[in-house]
Amino acid sequence: MRGTSQSSLDAAQARLAPVLAAAGEQAYTIGDQMFAVVDALDASGALRRSLADPSRPAADKSGLVRNLLSSAFDPKTVDALADLVADRWSHEADLVDAVDILGIDAYLASAEARGALEKVEHELFQITRGLVGQREVRQALSDSSTDPARRVKLVDDLFAGKADPVTLAICRRATAKPRGERFVPALGRVGEIAAKRRSRRVASVTSGSELSAAQQDRLAALLESAYGTAVQLNVTVDPAVVGGLRIQIGSDVLDSTVLSRLAAARRQLAS
Repeated sequence: MRGTSQSSLDAAQARLAPVLAAAGEQAYTIGDQMFAVVDALDASGALRRSLADPSRPAADKSGLVRNLLSSAFDPKTVDALADLVADRWSHEADLVDAVDILGIDAYLASAEARGALEKVEHELFQITRGLVGQREVRQALSDSSTDPARRVKLVDDLFAGKADPVTLAICRRATAKPRGERFVPALGRVGEIAAKRRSRRVASVTSGSELSAAQQDRLAALLESAYGTAVQLNVTVDPAVVGGLRIQIGSDVLDSTVLSRLAAARRQLAS
């Protein structure tokens, strides 16, 4: 998402943030309702076009949302969506993606209200790392040709009672309603959103060998210096990694050579 749509999403998130903070743990319900709207929009091209049509007056689109949802949904959800459709969207799919992201924000806000946001972020990473060597399980969780209820049962068998309720809800959603995204990348995307919510960037580190605590501290300090913000390291060991170390932060991919240059530049600035 970029341009006009990204600006509209940013504005929607800014409007919703204080609402979610005030809702506390009840933000979870707002998340459920946002995802119900995502499913309805995915299922109806006519509804998507009606709500994303740039030639249609904003008041008409907002009114349609209120007419459809006011009798069954929380007023806070209705207000957020009415404001959302009044914004401009480059593509109708961007509107649906924006509602999906607001749903994730609401789930994470409910975890944050319980002091469990860091736990959820950590669990999402642990799950994705644990599935690295489980090809058949990954395929089963991402297989859209199978019954969604069967995939959700697999998630429950694997994680129910072991993970935070928000983590479990995110996993259930990722397998039941993949929206063109495979299970592991979907969890990774939510983990990135959780890290951003905690004002941290996520560095996915793949190392040829185990990194000591001291090595991880030095690496985090180097990356924080380079990016100007706190960095959360998610470390996975893979002996096949060429060069010993591979790091991805968003769309940036760094290897050992790049890190050496960063370290040299840092030493030069410090001298």
